[in-house]
Amino acid sequence: MPIKEDTISVLKQFDIGDNFSYLPAMPKASVLVPLLVKDGELYTLMTLRSKELRSNAGEVCFPGGKRDPSDRDDVETALREAEEEIGLPPDHVQVVCTLFPIINKRGLLVTPVVGFIEESFCPRPNPAEVSAVFTVPLDFFASEKDHFATHGAAGMMIPLHSFYYVDPDTGSQYHIWGLTAMVVIVVATLALRKKPEFDIGFDSEDPLPFFQQVLQRRLSKL
Repeated sequence: MPIKEDTISVLKQFDIGDNFSYLPAMPKASVLVPLLVKDGELYTLMTLRSKELRSNAGEVCFPGGKRDPSDRDDVETALREAEEEIGLPPDHVQVVCTLFPIINKRGLLVTPVVGFIEESFCPRPNPAEVSAVFTVPLDFFASEKDHFATHGAAGMMIPLHSFYYVDPDTGSQYHIWGLTAMVVIVVATLALRKKPEFDIGFDSEDPLPFFQQVLQRRLSKL
């Protein structure tokens, strides 16, 4: 089976459906995790936030943002934000699944939406929000080589992961950490069906119960 179709089949098994419909009303956000196939290998597209932004300025992240009242669901939020930030038309994204939400450091319930885009997509970053767009082999996030972790961070049930990636096309180095690193590790683990070389803190074959526990613990402290 071609790698794209195989990956879609695998990831669909982890779609959350309405498993989290019980959650209380709280501020929500979504990110789009764009996957693509390049030279027979899975890649993901990431962005560097503008240094002019009020929050998370200059950090690596996925396209995404807060839900608008007009958004029907998490998918629409992720697709709308991706179009606003990097010029990715919603109908150019093959949405695969919605993964379990994670509460970020600002108390937003962030839901990752995974979808495939074409390798030929040419980003048109909005300079007010995005200063760079780059792609990373998904397998990079399963390797110990450029990975660092802090264990036992205050209030954390899982390691705080960090990666340093040098883009071979530009020579630019990017620091990928925090929630973005956690999301991409989860996607890489599931999509590649490969346990990373480092401690991830959750069951690589069935991460949902662990992240439900993390979510409930965070909710109890809000």
